Amino acid sequence: MTTPADHAPPGPRIPEAVHRRRWAILGVLMLSLLIVVLDNSILNVAVKTISTPAPVGLGATQSQLEWAINAYTLVFAGLLFTAGLVGDRLGRKKVLIGGLLVFGVGSAFAAESGSPDQLIGFRALMALGAAFVMPATLAVLMNVFERQEQPKAIGIWAGGVGLAIAIGPITGGVLLDHFWWGSVFLINVPIVIIALVLMFWLVPDSRDPRPGRIDPVGVVLSVVGLVLLVYGIIKGGELADFTDAKVLATIAAGLAVLAGFVIFEMRSDHPSLDVTYFKNKVFSAAMAAIALVFFALMGVTFFSVFYTQSVRGYSPLQSGLLLLPLAVAQMIFAPRARLVVDRFGNKATTAGGLVLIAATLGAFATFEADTPIWILEIVFFLMGFGMAHIMTPTSVVIMQALPREKAGSASALSNTFRQVGGALGIAVLGSVLSTSYRNGVEGKLGSLPPGLRETAGESIEATLGVAAKLGAQGKALVTPANDAFLHAMHTTALCGAGVALIGAVVVALFLPGKPPAGQQGDREQELVVAGE
Repeated sequence: MTTPADHAPPGPRIPEAVHRRRWAILGVLMLSLLIVVLDNSILNVAVKTISTPAPVGLGATQSQLEWAINAYTLVFAGLLFTAGLVGDRLGRKKVLIGGLLVFGVGSAFAAESGSPDQLIGFRALMALGAAFVMPATLAVLMNVFERQEQPKAIGIWAGGVGLAIAIGPITGGVLLDHFWWGSVFLINVPIVIIALVLMFWLVPDSRDPRPGRIDPVGVVLSVVGLVLLVYGIIKGGELADFTDAKVLATIAAGLAVLAGFVIFEMRSDHPSLDVTYFKNKVFSAAMAAIALVFFALMGVTFFSVFYTQSVRGYSPLQSGLLLLPLAVAQMIFAPRARLVVDRFGNKATTAGGLVLIAATLGAFATFEADTPIWILEIVFFLMGFGMAHIMTPTSVVIMQALPREKAGSASALSNTFRQVGGALGIAVLGSVLSTSYRNGVEGKLGSLPPGLRETAGESIEATLGVAAKLGAQGKALVTPANDAFLHAMHTTALCGAGVALIGAVVVALFLPGKPPAGQQGDREQELVVAGE
């Protein structure tokens, strides 16, 4: 069996002048990527501050905090695929510029939010912009680099994610130590301005030379299906009950619409998505690996902030600095992961990365309130090392499986799977964390009035907040709250580790091994062999 790329005519050549500037262009693309990823990593550090009552924060509840994150995820995941199609059709540079402008405006409004509901709305606006930025960065990269340089460029691009992970929490911690909570969003505005100036100057435009007719039915079905699916997942996590009738109905409706989308695309003579791409086992396995690893990681990342700040007592800045080893490892090893792939093949590299991720998540199940902090730092470093050896090879496989002129669609598909996987991780693992915590702490809240008892049982932050209001009487709640959270964290971490191991099995079964010596560096031939 051959890959879709085998029968596709080559994409339009990029002028040599552009190729000479390709590394500078990559820098601009990484700057654009930086703000999209940085914003979420900053918010993870700021959630505790935003939950504090005014004037320090907005007094957001646990549910509102989750929706400040989930509103972004919902819009971002719902529009990624459509955004990739728009970029392929209208031009990636135009889409990048428009997306950055919307993201910058949304950031400025979010910084001035007067209530949690306003913040949720402006986060959705930011996601609208980000949905057009993310796939376009990788699509432009694929068009300014020749095939043999693409793995190296993608590795550096993936390392940029690590840079954002590092800068985000540290920057957020510094800002929260010196300014008001809104500064974590306002910081995006000058970065957007710099990125726009450089983009006008350096980045060439590119598009699909033969995009075909518009497929409005396919576009609508993809957006509606993804939004319904992600909303149902998020709602199930919020209610901590995936058996709720409304949750099941919403998820089922989303899956039904997406099934209708696939059937429509198979029968269409001008589809938005050529579903035959998924007949390639390598392409599909790489997509599954990305979804599963982000499922495992996103849920764990969410609770690690509460572990370091609520249980361990670190400040937002200190909590951000603790994540530095994870980001540094990804920055160092993502650009070099292609060398490991050349030596051991995609299968061994990616499966090894997933097994390592499972082991690091399992390590969280051993953490207590007094675990030496250097152990946490080693675990974060190994987690970043594992991520570097998953993201780079899977991204290369996915992007090189499709013809160059479809780069926006390929990038959008990859990011859609990642976002849906991440949303599932936060919802499902968040539900496990929330349910386990409530079950563990409710027996210790008997001395509280009924109203306070229900509030205190929502989360560790809610319990500690009630304890602080009660003064000396509330001190007796701190230890039970920490114990209940640690038990819930252990359970959640083991669930995440199990999902990562499933990903390793999928990769071991379907990704290609090391190619014969004569085919080293021939990525396309590797995909053909694997797809047979």
